Amino acid sequence: MAALVRRGLEEEGHAVDVVHDGPDGVWMATENPYGALVLDVMIPGFDGFEVCRRVREAGVWAPVLMLTARDEVGDRVRGLDAGADDYLVKPFSLLELAARLRALARRDDRARPALLVEGDLRLDPAAKRVWRGGVEVELSPKELSLLELFLRHPGAVLTRSQIIDAVWDFAYDGTSNIVDQYVNYLRRKLDVPFARHDIETVRGFGYRLHHDEVS
Repeated sequence: MAALVRRGLEEEGHAVDVVHDGPDGVWMATENPYGALVLDVMIPGFDGFEVCRRVREAGVWAPVLMLTARDEVGDRVRGLDAGADDYLVKPFSLLELAARLRALARRDDRARPALLVEGDLRLDPAAKRVWRGGVEVELSPKELSLLELFLRHPGAVLTRSQIIDAVWDFAYDGTSNIVDQYVNYLRRKLDVPFARHDIETVRGFGYRLHHDEVS
């Protein structure tokens, strides 16, 4: 399968490196500035979930697309929570794989400021560090991505579908409550301990991060 994927992507004009186990995957991903990473879950050494987690912990921001034969929601959420941006279930079309990588590349073209700030909330996207006032708060990779989305659109109402498209990059089927779960995770870490209510629910629409207009 790796050979087929490599050939298909090369025919699309990509330069492709292939490794066959988890440790080599982490080493290659952290030593080279790739435009995107394609990870198979079932690889030797340690699985694709662990590769993704270690790559993100090392500060690698390249988009990650995970390939797996598993279609259970729990496995999908586990991959996304490890820091993946998209999820493709085998068997899949090489045309779909190429299209998803193009979509990830377009999203990754966004400029990333050194620091995102709203009130006393600060996020360093490169270092993956968050502060509320002078207190540093630990967030998971997906929580960081969700917070980054809110901080890039302060005061704007974001629908669940918009959040799914921006943070997870897989089709929203209208039934998943994953957005609500992760908004609650952020509230428990960033609002509740500091007696704040900055992540607001807009009933019937979605969520927004409170924004104080500067007069």
